[in-house]
Amino acid sequence: MKELPSVEKLAIDLLGKSLDQLEAEEAKVLHHIHHVQHTSRDVGDIVDEQATFGEHLSDRVAAIGGSWKLIMVFAAVLLGWMLLNSQILGTLGKAFDPYPFIFLNLMLSTVAAIQAPIIMMSQNRQSAKDRIAAAHDYEVNLRAELEILRLHAKIDALLDIIERQSARAPSVS
Repeated sequence: MKELPSVEKLAIDLLGKSLDQLEAEEAKVLHHIHHVQHTSRDVGDIVDEQATFGEHLSDRVAAIGGSWKLIMVFAAVLLGWMLLNSQILGTLGKAFDPYPFIFLNLMLSTVAAIQAPIIMMSQNRQSAKDRIAAAHDYEVNLRAELEILRLHAKIDALLDIIERQSARAPSVS
């Protein structure tokens, strides 16, 4: 069995740098090449493994808060609240939040004050996901480029062997 080149040799051959001069991503890719490991992974899985309970919760709140279903349910609740306090209980003189619905305004402001930072947390998490995905894409692209360089070197070596053998072989006329 052919012995694999060391990571240091790969670094010099493929990138023209010693192992200690490489960026972390470059060294990681060379280690994957040396150990014949896959570089590509599902970035969503990587990010989900690292996520805290609060981050998962903020994603769920943002997903629900940005849906048409919530908007329709919220509109129905608001309309029901207003009808209940103005038409139904209002005519009986028992409205707990009569027009101009001050308590409703307070509750809506509270929901908005809580929901906004949670949605921002989810957006920050999505930005972090995008950065991880970009770094992962770089590693995969670097791996592909280095593997192509290795294939070029192998093809060049094969062409050299073919040229040497054809130069030694007697020509048949």
